[in-house]
Amino acid sequence: MQPSPFRLCLLLTQELCRADPLQTLREALAAGVDLVQVREKDMSPTELYHWGQKVLAIGRQQNVPILINDSVEVALALDADGVHLGQDDFPVDEARRLLGPDKLIGLSTHNLEQVEAAQGSAADYLGFGPVFPSPTKGYSQGLGPNALVAALCVSQLPLLAIGGIHGENAWKIPHSAGVAVSSALCSTKEMAKDCLTIGRFNLY
Repeated sequence: MQPSPFRLCLLLTQELCRADPLQTLREALAAGVDLVQVREKDMSPTELYHWGQKVLAIGRQQNVPILINDSVEVALALDADGVHLGQDDFPVDEARRLLGPDKLIGLSTHNLEQVEAAQGSAADYLGFGPVFPSPTKGYSQGLGPNALVAALCVSQLPLLAIGGIHGENAWKIPHSAGVAVSSALCSTKEMAKDCLTIGRFNLY
């Protein structure tokens, strides 16, 4: 088990932001977010490219990696810091061939079989979940913290827990896993407080 090098990942989604999305991003980075995934399922490649440019500029100012969800094509065009892929997206090993050795590649997993299958792949880290029920991603049930512990036990790749994580349940996530959230930070009125709690920075 390799501890996650990232403590708190923001899945930046415009429609979930209660304030200006770029201001939300700036506040999140200032409060301790150390990885960002640009998650915009409904944007065209052109729209995602132009939006990604704005996000990437802010990330570069703060030295925080910016990943593009799902689209290797847009990540390449932007020279983004990497890409996060789902199980049905572009093959991880082919993404590595195209992106090169220095870019970050994440892969979503939803059970132990997928975690085991990802070992030895070109991924740098795995997302695992949903740990808790997640209206944002359409999951009425979560896999539970015990499933995350089991995944941590079999994975040699770092894991980011995802799905329904917020300030009241983040303490249930093992310290060796990072945390990835969307609505919990995009819609918060107390960014600094929630980043501290969800990222569990007070425990280090």
